[in-house]
Amino acid sequence: MTILIETCQIMIKLSSLKPSNLVYLNRDGERLVATVTDTYNDGAKEVCLLVGEVEAWYSPEDLTPIALDEEQLLRLGFEREVVPEGVKYKKGPFRVLLREPGNFSKFEMWYREDRRLINMPMYVHEFQNHYIQMTKIELNPA
Repeated sequence: MTILIETCQIMIKLSSLKPSNLVYLNRDGERLVATVTDTYNDGAKEVCLLVGEVEAWYSPEDLTPIALDEEQLLRLGFEREVVPEGVKYKKGPFRVLLREPGNFSKFEMWYREDRRLINMPMYVHEFQNHYIQMTKIELNPA
């Protein structure tokens, strides 16, 4: 018996991308971490990415979102702390609390009086967008 398994690439909506968002660029069989620098190219449905020191325009089909996990939070400069309620990640006054350690599809995040409950998997670019909405500061790798 032969089982055929196809991989499904998750598409990113161009409208969800903002400058400074992190995504994967799929190029020549490699997955490279890239930073969005612009999302408008004279009406073309493309996004400008910075990969290393090279900036170029790419189609959304070339992009894959980065799943939010502990490795990504640490890369973004968060500190991990084990607390009685679960695991807390801190960056300045911004907090993320996982009541179930490792479960990044159900968590709380807050900044001052703005508290948000997340009940679905989230990607790094979406998390960065929440962060900037809440703090008015871009969230870039540490």
